[in-house]
Amino acid sequence: MRKPANEMLFAARTAKGWFSQEKAAEEISKAGAAALGRAGYAISVRTYRAWESKSPPWPRPDQATALRAAFGRGPEALGFLGSRGGVFDSLPGPREMIPPVDRRTALGAGAAVIGLPWLSPSSARAATELRIGRDEIELLAETATDLDAIDQRFGGDRLWRTAKMHLSWVHHVIDHGVYTDDVGKDLHTIAGQLTTSLGWFCYDAEQQTEARVYFSEALNTAMISGDDPLATRTLSNMARQCVDLGKPREAIRFVRTAERHAARWDAPARVGALLAIRLAQGYARLGDEMNASHAIKRAWQAFDQGVSVRDPEWTRFLNEAELVCLEGMCRSDLGQYKRAVRLLDRSAALQDIEHSRNRGMCLARLADAAVQANELDRTAEAARESLRLIRAGQFSTRNRRQLTVVKDRLHGNPSPSARETADLIAAQIA
Repeated sequence: MRKPANEMLFAARTAKGWFSQEKAAEEISKAGAAALGRAGYAISVRTYRAWESKSPPWPRPDQATALRAAFGRGPEALGFLGSRGGVFDSLPGPREMIPPVDRRTALGAGAAVIGLPWLSPSSARAATELRIGRDEIELLAETATDLDAIDQRFGGDRLWRTAKMHLSWVHHVIDHGVYTDDVGKDLHTIAGQLTTSLGWFCYDAEQQTEARVYFSEALNTAMISGDDPLATRTLSNMARQCVDLGKPREAIRFVRTAERHAARWDAPARVGALLAIRLAQGYARLGDEMNASHAIKRAWQAFDQGVSVRDPEWTRFLNEAELVCLEGMCRSDLGQYKRAVRLLDRSAALQDIEHSRNRGMCLARLADAAVQANELDRTAEAARESLRLIRAGQFSTRNRRQLTVVKDRLHGNPSPSARETADLIAAQIA
């Protein structure tokens, strides 16, 4: 396949599996028709070929919307040089601008792509102005909460693109909507929470660079606005990512900073439990058993204080099963494999269906700990159950990566059970 001059657009379409320009034009047309709410909307093959040329013409506003809907990014991130009419995009970036189309078209695009029926172009007010009130705030907030719930059950692989589009729309509403000061404050809060959620979805999908970008943006937002709960949550997320990236000292520093922010808003006990177990993970990855065990004890003491009406939504995932799992992961990182197997086994039995992604991670870590404890039958059982969740629709590259670690540990083991389990993992997640 000859490589066109616009390498960025070429790379974007081949990453989608569109190996001909004709196929790309067809798929962009479909995405544009849905985004614009215009049946029969089409991008010609001739137009697409021009886009992959050495000097691609800047797309019209409707074409920019179609490109964004198809690729999740705008023209400047797809190799188009310069801009017209002040339209620009950056990648990766949490604030992608909506093209300056007429208001009715823009509203239809946002509603169709993100699924916001209250902003449908059929609404009479959509043709006049983008007025935001309490009903719209409630729906925006509920959508952000729903995305977090979907992540807990299915993982972030197929979620971060949707969240990115939703965040783009929230920023568009902030920039162009008509609303009161109180509503504006709520919009910025939703944008901040959605930004750190998007960072988490990217982290789960192993899009680590993008995750750090969104976490940094959310933290900047929190610092500028004085939003201590947002800073607390974001720093906790960043600490978790740093453990996986092999940066435990950085993770500990993030948790310590999060604890200072938590103190400023008198965070409830469940937040303290989350930060304590994040701290334990950092120390465990360092191999510091004394400090890790102390932090685990603090986590359980805070957890045992129970739930509170002040608990933020983002701590709801921390049920007993999850805390047991996180302690098990710490014990495994400390080399206490038999203890880790007992804890992770207990967590897998406790976890509910609404937290299936977490159960999948628990099972993958259980399989890994069992390998190192030389409990190969338990390894096989846990790996098979984790793979079953993947076949059932779980999309978490993080979990799949952990199973790959298990497969690599099993290679070279002379046991027939070990070879069979390794082959099974390789066959299903290759």
